[in-house]
Amino acid sequence: MTELAASRDGYGTALLSMSDDSKLVVLEADLGKSTKSCWFREKFPERTISCGIGEQNMMLVAAGLASSGFKPFASTFAIFTERAFEQVRNGICRPNLPVHICGSHGGTHTGTDGSSAQSIEDLAIYRSLPNMVVMHPSDDISTEILTSKLLDLKSPSYTRTARNKTPRIYTKGDSRIEIGKGVQLRDGSDVAIIACGVMVSKSLEAAELLSQKGIEAAVVDMHTIKPLDEELVKRLAAECKLIVTVEDHSVIGGLGGAVAEYLSENIPTRLRRVGVRDRFGESGQAEEMLELLNISTNDIINSVLEIKGMV
Repeated sequence: MTELAASRDGYGTALLSMSDDSKLVVLEADLGKSTKSCWFREKFPERTISCGIGEQNMMLVAAGLASSGFKPFASTFAIFTERAFEQVRNGICRPNLPVHICGSHGGTHTGTDGSSAQSIEDLAIYRSLPNMVVMHPSDDISTEILTSKLLDLKSPSYTRTARNKTPRIYTKGDSRIEIGKGVQLRDGSDVAIIACGVMVSKSLEAAELLSQKGIEAAVVDMHTIKPLDEELVKRLAAECKLIVTVEDHSVIGGLGGAVAEYLSENIPTRLRRVGVRDRFGESGQAEEMLELLNISTNDIINSVLEIKGMV
């Protein structure tokens, strides 16, 4: 039976695993229970700063801590990090301070929270900022590993996590998981499916169904959107000739945008982007949202069939 877990749990677990570093400080904006930073707060209240519903202030407090030699990890909902864009831009990224931001409940997969709480643009926003590393892990284990690796990163980062449980893809201590390096989870030479976040498991599901149609798809977990693993994209383009990107995010500026930009300048390749098409979400269950926004498993399959000229 496939184990299910939420990537946000990996963030909370990682904070605890790094607690031996006395310079680690955790910041919250009234949502520690949701982001799972509360697990660290319960054990280390003296190293946890509650900023209340004040995201702009939280980012600048984190910047001050980083400039003083501390290692701040600040979290809230993905949509609420956007309130503090100016502070992130000018207070964190311009001076290149190692503040690590976690935006939980990203994408439309949050479902019933509705469109006002569904960030479909966060990856694009943070990807546009110089010095910023941008990641969207696919499960709790990869989130834990990647978050732990941020402890010694000398630049700022934004990590998007999800609320809902999805299939666990990795096992503890997987050595393939590195910041800036995609992980090829499935081999195939007919088409390459490059996905991130909750859509990685959907892409693996689609690949198995495509195999029954005689189409062998490579599947890659591109957990780091910036810096993009360009060497891997280049290899997939050369080997497969066809690429489909999949994300629970706008097709503008996210994973699909990053891959499209690289391919168009370096190795022009036929590409289809599965993602949210220039609209907001709605309130509904997680799977209902994927169907509504045409980013479900069937939509991935249809995009592959389309790019191969089979529909």
